[in-house]
Amino acid sequence: MKEEIDFSAFSPTDYRYAVDELRDYLSEEAFVNYKAKVEAAVASAFERRGILKAKLCDEIVEAASKVKAEEVYEEEKRTKHDIRALVNVIRSGVSDEAKPFVHLSATSYDVVNTANALRYKDAVMKVIIPDMVELERTWIDLARREKDTLQIGRTHGQHAEPITFGFALAQYVNRWGSQILNVQETSKNLIGKFSGAVGAYNATSLIFDDPEEFEREVLALLNMKPAAISTQIVPPEPVSDFVHSIISSFSVLANFCDDMRHLQRSEIGEIFERVAKEQVGSSTMPHKRNPISFEGVKSLWKTFMPQAVTMHLDQISEHQRDLTNSASQRYTQELLVVFNHCVRKLRMISARLVVDRARMRENFMISADNIIAEPLYILLSYYGHPDAHEYVRKKSFQAYEGKKTLREVIERDEEIISYLRKFSREQKEKVFDAEKYMGIAAEKAEKVADYWEGVFKTNF
Repeated sequence: MKEEIDFSAFSPTDYRYAVDELRDYLSEEAFVNYKAKVEAAVASAFERRGILKAKLCDEIVEAASKVKAEEVYEEEKRTKHDIRALVNVIRSGVSDEAKPFVHLSATSYDVVNTANALRYKDAVMKVIIPDMVELERTWIDLARREKDTLQIGRTHGQHAEPITFGFALAQYVNRWGSQILNVQETSKNLIGKFSGAVGAYNATSLIFDDPEEFEREVLALLNMKPAAISTQIVPPEPVSDFVHSIISSFSVLANFCDDMRHLQRSEIGEIFERVAKEQVGSSTMPHKRNPISFEGVKSLWKTFMPQAVTMHLDQISEHQRDLTNSASQRYTQELLVVFNHCVRKLRMISARLVVDRARMRENFMISADNIIAEPLYILLSYYGHPDAHEYVRKKSFQAYEGKKTLREVIERDEEIISYLRKFSREQKEKVFDAEKYMGIAAEKAEKVADYWEGVFKTNF
């Protein structure tokens, strides 16, 4: 059930872009719960070593599972320290005999870094990746459906050469598929730590002869791996790479949205989004039907893309650690939520995208005569014309100034007839019928769709 909107919240992420399924991983309540899971894993590792009695371990694990964010924040008002507040809340729920083993030999960022890595992994694998794959499948279906739909290609905003709309969509199928694998890989590479206040295992070395092995045991209970070496914090590159993969994926969405909204311009009008009859496009122009969904995603990308810079700045932490990355990294989960919101929105919009094939053909025909310039130049060069590019360029301007077609101009040019006779029938068709000068656009769209369908059918 969708939660009620809290209009007292400050962030539009909370009341406008929230993804309910991510609350279990990325909310503040979830963060407290994940930190408590790490504390429980530490106790369990001590119990497995025979240092902590099983019944005392059970007390700690149970107390950790019952921690509420409200309790921790109330205690933090007194301690002025978030992790010590968490520890005190857990300790309040166990016997005096168990209390000494809560947070024993840990430092705050053993808990914070590990909890963040774990919850980001869970959010990605359980919610974000499945949603990314669903969008990919929607785009695969679109690319297949439109693989033969004639469209004029555009470079620099100008008509270029023929493609198909499915071919244009296949570009995004390929880019998005690669990003899914990238996000999956970078999330798997997130690491934890249990090496203490400066990363040298000072505290655990007082108890164990093999502190590195104990670290591995703690993290294994959470299905995590430790950093090869750390300071008070884990090396920042894995989380920086992870955030970069999300923002890079977000950039693909923004590019797709730009293309789709431009194709909805009044003077282009090749696609449109099917909308509800009651939807209003303008407060003063009743006729308007605006591409607001595509524009909204682009706007959110602009808001969160600069976090890539922040994350790279956060790679710098003085000596064994300073606190200059603490506040800035509290916004990582907001990036993940808004990104996933946009993934879901685009899947919905893409599924109801309407393609005006007649308008695509109409726009194509505007430049149909000019299109023959490239194949003509290529074949003239192939058959030995010494300066084919310049010849075709001049004839193109001559045709424009004389208000004739390029074909009319060149077929009356005795200089070129001998070259035209060398063209095969198929080559002549591609030169003089722009619709046949398609390259392998349709085949490529199908090939790309088949490839990525296979990838996500096998692995997801």
